[in-house]
Amino acid sequence: MKKLLKLIGLPAALLLALSLFACGEAPQQEKKAEEPAKTEEAQAPAEEPKTVQVGFIYVSPVGDAGYSYAHDLGRQAVEALPWATTKYAESVPEGADSERVLRNMAREGLDIIFATSFGYMDPVMKVAKEFPDTKFMHCSGFKKGPNVSNYFGRIYQARYLTGLIAGSMTKSNKLGYVAAFPIPEVIRGINAFTLGARQVNPDVKVHVVWTKTWYDPALEKDAAKSLLDAGCDVITQHQDSPAAQEAAQEAGAYCIGYNSDMSSFAPKANLTSAIWNWGPMYVKTVEAVRDGSWQGDQSTWWSMQDGVVDIAPMGAMVPDDVKSMVNAKRAELMAGKDAIFAGPIKNQAGEVAIAEGVTPDDGALLGMGWFVEGVVGTTN
Repeated sequence: MKKLLKLIGLPAALLLALSLFACGEAPQQEKKAEEPAKTEEAQAPAEEPKTVQVGFIYVSPVGDAGYSYAHDLGRQAVEALPWATTKYAESVPEGADSERVLRNMAREGLDIIFATSFGYMDPVMKVAKEFPDTKFMHCSGFKKGPNVSNYFGRIYQARYLTGLIAGSMTKSNKLGYVAAFPIPEVIRGINAFTLGARQVNPDVKVHVVWTKTWYDPALEKDAAKSLLDAGCDVITQHQDSPAAQEAAQEAGAYCIGYNSDMSSFAPKANLTSAIWNWGPMYVKTVEAVRDGSWQGDQSTWWSMQDGVVDIAPMGAMVPDDVKSMVNAKRAELMAGKDAIFAGPIKNQAGEVAIAEGVTPDDGALLGMGWFVEGVVGTTN
């Protein structure tokens, strides 16, 4: 009873404190020490960077040279990005097969698909309508849509430089051109090559043989042999394989490669190659997909300034004065001074096709379907 009376006599504040402690309530200073931990637990975890899934389809085997090989080097540059994954299908024929491959890739949920051959254009347009959330890029074509853009490079700039070399090296004044299909992309390259060759050697003629295929090594080699038999002493090509290069070396002639550096296939004959470097373009495009700036219904034409087109190192057989002349022209193109198709330029019939003082716009170049003076062959 005495103890109870003593407790009753304690100050009210002290009694309150004792009751709180008895109930297990933590002292105020301990509660404050816990608050920062609770704040940290409430913070949202950092958002993971978006992974971009990218697909590529090629018309020929990747191999170790040529068109698809050059595109695949670009794919590898994308694959090296820490936030991108890639897949590819090679040797996909143009037409129904390409439509099937495109549709299967789109079904897998890829963010963007690069269709790298001209004949994939209509299949791309068809599949793109079925998969509006998938982005498509078509190489060398002209059709576009809300989720379809096209792209190419000014490879005619490199063709022009290789023409300067060929025109300087020929002894017969007959140059041979093994060409795939008579479409503007190929015709434009033949014309630029011819303009370069005839700039240094007005007597040159460029003889064209069509194979009507992008990749057929046996047929390409036979076409090159027919040009060599006709007296051509420098052979160039718009083909995927190095077969024409091998034919030239076997015949003791010179050659100029295409797509990638083909000097290893004909080291005694190869003067240089017109080459693609797709890496910068592919990386920039995939970055645009990742940051949301990619747009459909666009056409992009990359130049030597952009690092997408160039020529391979010139062979030891090319004289120093020719190398200096070519490098000077290359420097002009690198600086943006592109006057390759500036008039006056005549067509095969000797008629002025581009008037003096006129430089055709990109639309005219992209639709080019006629040969310049100095080309021997037809556009069909």
